[in-house]
Amino acid sequence: MELLDDSSISARLTGLRWERRGDTIVSVVKRGDFAAALAFVNQVGALAEARNHHPDIAISWATVTLTLTTHSAGGLTDADLDLAAAVDALG
Repeated sequence: MELLDDSSISARLTGLRWERRGDTIVSVVKRGDFAAALAFVNQVGALAEARNHHPDIAISWATVTLTLTTHSAGGLTDADLDLAAAVDALG
C-alpha cells in the first residue's frame, strides 16, 4: 500500500468526522449508552472484516474511540480513508 501525502489526506478528511493525529486518524463517537456503543463497535467490526483493515477500538461506556493507520505502510493509506468514510456512513 502506498502512503498518502499530506494534501491528499487533508482533502480526503474534508467532510469526515475524523481528526488527523500524526500518522493516524481518530474519530470519537458517542452513543446513548453502553449497549448502543457496543452495537456501533460491532457494525465497525463488520466493515473492518469485509475490508481486512482493522482500527484500534477503545470503548468507555457510551464513547467509542477509533484510530486508523496502516501499520504495514507506516502511515495513512487509501484503506484508512476508505474505512473512515464507511464508518461515518453508519451515522
